[in-house]
Amino acid sequence: MFKTVLFPIDQSREAREAADVVTNVVQKYGSRLILLSVVEESSPDESSADPMVSPEAVAKLLRDAQALFSQQGISSEIVEKQGKPAFTICDVADEIGADLIIMGCRGLGLTEEGATDSVTTRVINLSPCPVLIVP
Repeated sequence: MFKTVLFPIDQSREAREAADVVTNVVQKYGSRLILLSVVEESSPDESSADPMVSPEAVAKLLRDAQALFSQQGISSEIVEKQGKPAFTICDVADEIGADLIIMGCRGLGLTEEGATDSVTTRVINLSPCPVLIVP
């Protein structure tokens, strides 16, 4: 049913919690697992305090996640891209023919603006395949 699962990860607690669900789904369906992390584009006037703009930090995050899944007997492939996270996640899902995207729910807040601006909300609206959000 879910031949290819895309798991976009960042350094959030929600992404770490979603890893358990990813493990269960991939083991149950014998899925191909693709780990994706996006190096966010920053404008020259923005400070680089966000670790997700560092290619080195993203590469380490992906290697650590791959090792975590390997300990569970799950092989995975790593994809690192640069761009706007929601659009990049959906583009990669389309490119690899993903049957499911699993991601943690990490909104910007409870306000109407926060809900519409979250990466999760954008992925749900743009995704070429079903999206499983882990609260």
